[in-house]
Amino acid sequence: MNRQQLDHILQTYHRDAYIWARQCCSFDDELAKDVLQQVYLKILEGKAKLKNIDKAKTWLFSIIRYTSIDQLRASGKLVTLEESYEVPDVQEEIDHTDYQGLIKKLPKMQQEVLLMVFYHQMTIEQSAEVLQIGLGTARTHYDRGKKKLKEIITKTQTQEHYGR
Repeated sequence: MNRQQLDHILQTYHRDAYIWARQCCSFDDELAKDVLQQVYLKILEGKAKLKNIDKAKTWLFSIIRYTSIDQLRASGKLVTLEESYEVPDVQEEIDHTDYQGLIKKLPKMQQEVLLMVFYHQMTIEQSAEVLQIGLGTARTHYDRGKKKLKEIITKTQTQEHYGR
């Protein structure tokens, strides 16, 4: 792949890449910008190579995800595996119109699969590829995430309706 093709891919997916970086960085704008800059450097320096142009978006999202994990780990903000699978306390006050607050209530893997499928128009198969997990595992996170998100929204709406 030549430099012009690479530039075209990065320009095409820049907006989605920034949003995904922000989501991977717990919605921290500055950290997301740093991560995206590091990702572009890795790509332009040839440290990350695209093998299949048809999978450019999943390739880019994978690099962003792992770069953000490295940055979160370096800054001490990385959530451990055990914490990412705990069922969050939905009793906390949430603004149901704020999708970030709702999404943050889900375990990390469920967050990532749902964000990729619903927000970034990826298939479950593509999200599995980005996350480097099996398709069945991605489907499980997708299904559980949808159910949990529905519970959170329903509970929040019920609390608001009945005045808590």
